[in-house]
Amino acid sequence: MGGNLKDIRKKITSVKNTQKTTKAMKLVSSSKLKKAEELARRSKVYAKQLNAMFDDIISKVRLRGLDSINSRYFVDSKDKEIKKIDIIFITADKGLCGGFNTATIKEVMRLMQEYKQKGIKIRLRGIGKKGISFFAFNNIEVLDKVVGMSSMPTFEKAAQFIESIVEDFLNGATDEVIIVHNGFKNMITQEIESRALLPLTINAPAQNDNASILNIEPEDDEDIILDELAKKYIEYNMYYALVDSLAAEHSARIQAMDAATDNAGELVRSLTISYNKARQASITTELVEINAGVEAMK
Repeated sequence: MGGNLKDIRKKITSVKNTQKTTKAMKLVSSSKLKKAEELARRSKVYAKQLNAMFDDIISKVRLRGLDSINSRYFVDSKDKEIKKIDIIFITADKGLCGGFNTATIKEVMRLMQEYKQKGIKIRLRGIGKKGISFFAFNNIEVLDKVVGMSSMPTFEKAAQFIESIVEDFLNGATDEVIIVHNGFKNMITQEIESRALLPLTINAPAQNDNASILNIEPEDDEDIILDELAKKYIEYNMYYALVDSLAAEHSARIQAMDAATDNAGELVRSLTISYNKARQASITTELVEINAGVEAMK
């Protein structure tokens, strides 16, 4: 019985130590989430301004007819047969964040299956150790593998990563580029984002110059302006996806560590009850043995 009590005490101590760790990890992620949320908020403001400028230039071009948009960035994939697609996925470098990474991987696998059935070739470009490790384990090739960027994203790293992918698209090596990541919705919710990064779509309606925030002179080369802005637009979208994914990762880890802490507390309570019962049984056994010994001595 003594050995059993000792084992239960060891388990209680072990679980309490684990609980301390999960509490600490939750606090760390909470602090990091505040910074990631603020970064995501500022990034959204910039994105809105960039989108407004982007739409403004496109609307000016549309005044002269859609045929004047000769930029490769704007080739409509619906007008041609799609033979090859690049899928960029973003996962975390670390685990212990619930189903955060699994949700992204499942979406990538779903897309791969969908396009495979259509006879479309898929190439994967991966960011984040967890996703890269999964596909490596399943013998699925990942063309680009970057570890360390999803946990510490910068615009420069994002632009460098997307550069070769854009070049392949512009050169006709790929017909479409899709990005998949788990995005931040709020403190308790993450949402899978899956969207086409290239080619760019034209949503802006044509508007007169009086409504414009820009002034493009007649001698300006609109295609060059569009190409330069499109390049920055794509680079920033890549960066924002990383920022959004990081915020979602921290919120998912807070939830996971919160649940783990609660579960550890329940386990400690259960083990404590078992310990008390075993201790009472041990005391009762000892009393019975003492009484039996006294009776034998009479």
